[in-house]
Amino acid sequence: MSSDVPAAAVGERHFPCPACGSELRFDPQRQGLLCPHCGHEEPIGVRPSAIPELDLRSVSERTLPVSAMEETRVARCGGCGAEIEFDAALHARECPFCAAPLVTDTGVSRHIKPQAQLSFLVSEPEAHAAMAKWLGRLWFAPSDLAAFARAERRMTGVYAPYWTYDADTETDYQGRRGVVRHETRHVSVVVNGRRTTQPQQVARVDWSPARGRVRRRFDDVLVLASTGLPKRYADAVGPWDLSALAPYDPRFLAGFRAEAYTRGVEDAYGEAKAIMNDAIVQDVRRDIGGDQQQVTHLDTRVGALTFKHILLPVWLAAFRYRGRSFRFVVNGRTGAVEGERPYSTVKIVLAVLLALAIALALAGLQISLNS
Repeated sequence: MSSDVPAAAVGERHFPCPACGSELRFDPQRQGLLCPHCGHEEPIGVRPSAIPELDLRSVSERTLPVSAMEETRVARCGGCGAEIEFDAALHARECPFCAAPLVTDTGVSRHIKPQAQLSFLVSEPEAHAAMAKWLGRLWFAPSDLAAFARAERRMTGVYAPYWTYDADTETDYQGRRGVVRHETRHVSVVVNGRRTTQPQQVARVDWSPARGRVRRRFDDVLVLASTGLPKRYADAVGPWDLSALAPYDPRFLAGFRAEAYTRGVEDAYGEAKAIMNDAIVQDVRRDIGGDQQQVTHLDTRVGALTFKHILLPVWLAAFRYRGRSFRFVVNGRTGAVEGERPYSTVKIVLAVLLALAIALALAGLQISLNS
């Protein structure tokens, strides 16, 4: 980013209660601010709307508007590398992503401002219940780990950083179209001990050259901008309804943490390009037609290319258990759960022994019936 970008004001987001002075917190059920001390409520009333896009090429050209940048103090985890916006209450806390000790107030981060967010709809008790239900379905999980994870430990609500990409593409392609036809041929077979010939249908593919052009407009190709949140879990708790995005409002973050992105917008674009290319290949196959397709060459030109920096809500639980870190992610909108799947060697051995015992019993029963 441009070194010309001036430092934005660094501060913590505080929303004091006008009734008692305590800190207001965002309440997922009320979709507004709530004072946990006196019960005072303040509705937010923000509705989904179109979010302005930023030109991706302006990042490499260092022409991104100064208004798109901000500076915040961050706390960096030495275990997983996550960067969490600094809050005075973070002292002596664990990293919400991996449960490692968190080093607080490690510096100032200049980054692109969030432009939109999806608010939490799932409360912490609801996230606890979803995780407990998910753990209950795990086969061969150690019983003491499941009990440890179900204990009334607080979960952490975090706004995870994502990039979305929009792109206008035009692709010239070359390939081959395959049309399947069936031929009848006679083959020699043995039927009831006698050799005879029977007709058999054989598939043949007739190939012909194909070339053409396809166009596609991509909207909100979503890429995780965090290295602290395990990608396989973040992907598994999707999808996200991005049509509900609302313009960024720090009141939605009251009482929650926000992770600063650790994958830059240009670096993450490589993943977005791969997603787009897969979709383009499918478009080309449909355009080629026929029964089978071979794509031999693609030449894609990208016109307008824009991005957004958005925040998506997740509940996190991280447990240190027998020297290992086990992590669980709950979608803060839908309650979908994904996480580590530990296995109990004792349960697996017992299951194998039980299966062998059942197999031997069935074999013994079969023998006795046949004798």
